[in-house]
Amino acid sequence: MNLNAIQMILVVLVAFLAGMEGILDEFHFHQPVVACALIGLVTGQLVPCIILGGSLQMIALGWSNVGAAVAPDAALAAIASAIILVLGGQGRAGVSSAIAIAVPLAVAGLLLTILARTLATIIVHIMDRAAEEGSFGKLEFWHVLAICMQGLRIAIPAALILAVGAGPVKSMLNAMPAWLTDGLSIGGGMVVAVGYAMVINMMASREMWPFFALGFVLAAVSEITLIGLGAIGVAMALIYLNLSKMGGSGNGGGSNTGDPVGDIIDKY
Repeated sequence: MNLNAIQMILVVLVAFLAGMEGILDEFHFHQPVVACALIGLVTGQLVPCIILGGSLQMIALGWSNVGAAVAPDAALAAIASAIILVLGGQGRAGVSSAIAIAVPLAVAGLLLTILARTLATIIVHIMDRAAEEGSFGKLEFWHVLAICMQGLRIAIPAALILAVGAGPVKSMLNAMPAWLTDGLSIGGGMVVAVGYAMVINMMASREMWPFFALGFVLAAVSEITLIGLGAIGVAMALIYLNLSKMGGSGNGGGSNTGDPVGDIIDKY
């Protein structure tokens, strides 16, 4: 699929916002389900991109920064794979391949993240000197510059992919043999399962398992109305309120604070 100039500008803008949100974390543009949906919206491929974003979000649920360990770059994975999906022109059929491409892109994005954070350290020292001088204008300038640098961390790779164009991307995807595309599809499904399993491993407790079970059952039902979903939500809220009075196990900790989900979060 070929994009016009306005669509390309909007795609780069979305990528820029996603990069900034990776630090600001206010509107969650960096989350795969949001980033991919925005790319799909500006390119006219909303449904395939939402499917891609939902699948990548399940993977990213298991990614988190712990101490000095930096998680893979979910924003770059979402933006780059969504652009490749759109340029490939395969629609829903290309989602599995895009997921498989997204994972190594997320790991490669760590290099850009480390570079940006290294440069940010230099900017912090410059801002310290500006603070000593009492120059609020310099502080604001360097603060905005540092945030924009994070946006460029995603926008530049996005622009490079757009520069390659739809032709080479589509040719590359079409040149993949059947055994490779089938393998990528299976591997992409396994990666999603692993990401969700990591979340379950962190949050699983006797209070949470009923919610997991209900979620898996509801996922298989395709004809629930909004009223039905609302009733289910109220029922689950009442279940949680009842459990909160009993106290939580905190994944075996037995902390009994009256907030089982809070016990689990505090533990991790």
